Amino acid sequence: MTDDRPAPPRKLDNVDHLTAAQAREALELLGAAARTDGQQAVSEQGRLQLRGGPREGVRHLLLSVGGELVGYAQLEDTDPVEAPAAELVVHPGHRGHGHGRALGSALLAESGRRLRVWAHGGHSAARHLAQVLGLTLFRELRQMRRPLAGLELPDPVLPEGVRVRAFVPGADDAAWLAVNAEAFAHHPEQGSLTQRDLDDRKAEPWFDPAGFFLAEREADGELVGFHWTKVHAQERLGEVYVVGVRPGAQGGGLGKALTTVGLRHLAAAGLPTAMLYVDADNKAAVSVYERLGFVTHETDLMYRTES
Repeated sequence: MTDDRPAPPRKLDNVDHLTAAQAREALELLGAAARTDGQQAVSEQGRLQLRGGPREGVRHLLLSVGGELVGYAQLEDTDPVEAPAAELVVHPGHRGHGHGRALGSALLAESGRRLRVWAHGGHSAARHLAQVLGLTLFRELRQMRRPLAGLELPDPVLPEGVRVRAFVPGADDAAWLAVNAEAFAHHPEQGSLTQRDLDDRKAEPWFDPAGFFLAEREADGELVGFHWTKVHAQERLGEVYVVGVRPGAQGGGLGKALTTVGLRHLAAAGLPTAMLYVDADNKAAVSVYERLGFVTHETDLMYRTES
């Protein structure tokens, strides 16, 4: 005996913010997908943007079947030059039914067919969906790792007249945001961080100012660089979260010195492994990290519509 009842139709909600219940459902879906896929389908920034009300340029797409959330996508249109960027995920128990294509098509429509989409981990299903949607590969982001056990790095050599201290929440916010914007003016995600984005991160359980190192000139206290480390406690994994050097202070070894300071901090915390993210086409940075013992662990891919 067969059940010939038609499958319940898809329902797609496109909203500028999520209710507390919707955010909880979306986070549960992301958690289920991460347990199956071995990594998050939506970036840290995207997960933070699930909560806290509307954010300029951010849309949420919720795909439901029979009242159950089976897919989620986020579209961020905040870059004045680049196409809107998206991330999407389908619940592991509901894959293979065209839900990913439905979300992708909705993203294309919402963006006016001017779209960039992340495929974290570069899985074959994501590559196939990109092909179906007519997207082409244009960016490769590497996650690199190295062991911290028995870490042997030379003492950090700071440029003359520069010292390193810990970040002071509140007191250093504005100065750090300014240095970050200068250091990452070429980087659409990192360089556009706002006070709200910083506050979101300071409110996270992992935030620890003792692992947020600032380099300043001794003469006037001007910030010239930083290394923000992060600890993933559950995975016992330390992260070179972000290293930045003000353009006028580059070329003197400050970035390498700050990286060394942070790695020593993570090793002293007893963490077995360190990780970081770097664009594959940033040959200079990849080379620096390889000399520090990092090797590629996995790769995130970004696809886009033809411009």
